[in-house]
Amino acid sequence: MVLKIKYVLFLIAIIVFSSCDQKKNKYNDSQVFRYNEHKNINTLDPAFSKDLRTIWVTTQLFNGLVQLNDSLQVIPDIAEKWTISEDGLSYQFHLRTDVQFHKHALFGKDSTRNVIAKDFEYSFQRLLDPEVASPGKWVLEFVASFAAVSSHVFTIQLKKPFPPFLSLLTMKYCSVVPKEALDYFGDSFRENPIGTGPFHFKLWKENIKLVLRKNNNFYEMDENGVRLPYLEAVAITFLPDKQSEFLQFIQGNLDFLNSIDNSYKDDLLTKKGKLQSRYASKIKMMTSPYLNTEYLGVYMDAAEEEANSLKLRKALNYGFDKEKMILYLRNGIGTPALNGFIPKGLPSFNQMKGYTYQPQRAKQLIEAYKLESGNNNPKITISTDSQYLDLCEYIQREMQKIGLEVDVEVLPASTLRERKANGQLSIFRGSWVADYPDAENYLFIYHSKNFSPNGPNYTHYKNDQFDALYEKAVETVDNQKRYLIYQKMDSLMMETAPVIPLYYDEVLRFTNKNLTGLGINPINHLHLKNVQKTE
Repeated sequence: MVLKIKYVLFLIAIIVFSSCDQKKNKYNDSQVFRYNEHKNINTLDPAFSKDLRTIWVTTQLFNGLVQLNDSLQVIPDIAEKWTISEDGLSYQFHLRTDVQFHKHALFGKDSTRNVIAKDFEYSFQRLLDPEVASPGKWVLEFVASFAAVSSHVFTIQLKKPFPPFLSLLTMKYCSVVPKEALDYFGDSFRENPIGTGPFHFKLWKENIKLVLRKNNNFYEMDENGVRLPYLEAVAITFLPDKQSEFLQFIQGNLDFLNSIDNSYKDDLLTKKGKLQSRYASKIKMMTSPYLNTEYLGVYMDAAEEEANSLKLRKALNYGFDKEKMILYLRNGIGTPALNGFIPKGLPSFNQMKGYTYQPQRAKQLIEAYKLESGNNNPKITISTDSQYLDLCEYIQREMQKIGLEVDVEVLPASTLRERKANGQLSIFRGSWVADYPDAENYLFIYHSKNFSPNGPNYTHYKNDQFDALYEKAVETVDNQKRYLIYQKMDSLMMETAPVIPLYYDEVLRFTNKNLTGLGINPINHLHLKNVQKTE
């Protein structure tokens, strides 16, 4: 009898564990998108989405008036259409009537409510609220007023025309959030997000795992009328070691690998930037221009006479082979920056002939500087962080061959940023990644009103003609005319050479072969609503 009871209990245990296991694996891996972040995500509140890792998550959770497609065109989102006045000052947005916030008890038991124009009025007011202290407040710098004129019409009035304004509105800062949630959660909204996106919040164990689940009420459909998203969940891990992340991807435990690290680039890519043949059957590789210009910046107010010499700045631009640098140090990832500061991927990319590799000309400029200044041993210091040490040492070797002594100073990334902002570095390694897809985002950092430490003009470049062209450009509504002004500004700045552009970056994405619909774009934003996985 005792044996029979034990046998029955054993069968019950098997059934219970089996049912628990089935419940645990209700959705198999083909319905979950898995990726890794090297650093912890600090918030899920779109008003604080200032870095790429936060933008990626808030993109899945929240929506705004408009959005960017992978071609960087502004397309409808919650606003199904809009009109802009001829003077470029008034914007009127007509909202969809079928957009709902994620289900939550705040809206009633297992309930939700529709988004209305008042929600955008509240969300924009919150963005400007000094008590909230959102780092995205600046996106409304050109806005004079905004208002919900009816339940589904929202208007914005600008102080002056600013043609890139629609692009600004695609930033996650401008997402709509429900007032009820902020009133209830307050500061803890960062870990209790309620949005309208294709996925809703499920679980967050900081520095360990973040899980989002499918929003069954998401308003977008595919071309066949099937409601998006296709995936059931998104799972994000936080492995800090990039080599470990790579191994997890190769073993099939991650679906996606963004960019590449020196620790495994030679294993994954050939010297010419192609996928190694041993991975061709398992992995897909996608590339796109990335709106990121890597450069050396020269502080024009530096005490060192070498940094103040136009001849030496031009010699730096001419003195090393950027194509060779990209090929051998970056496995062909990126485009040598031979056309100014505006990167590839923007319609106003400058086709001018910039500083090509001309070592003899660079040597002549150095010799001319020596003769002019009486300084027969010119010396410069390039400050960088460890990530770009190999590039700076390459420049060091090449410049020393033609008569310019170069020291390379390696600083922690935080120290580099601080000292650069405070004008304590004569030459520094920098990068500028676009916040929105318009060349204004690259050129405004050289306007004299933006001198650091109060602005991003870390070089302290100043040119009255450049400033005047900038003011003209931001009031030019016609895109083609504005692009021509941008190109003229870019050329003008490069004549004085406050920067030595190194390369225009590329977005690299690696996925497993069973994944479709991911896409790629020049601002490296992650859109998962169209992604599908097969067994």
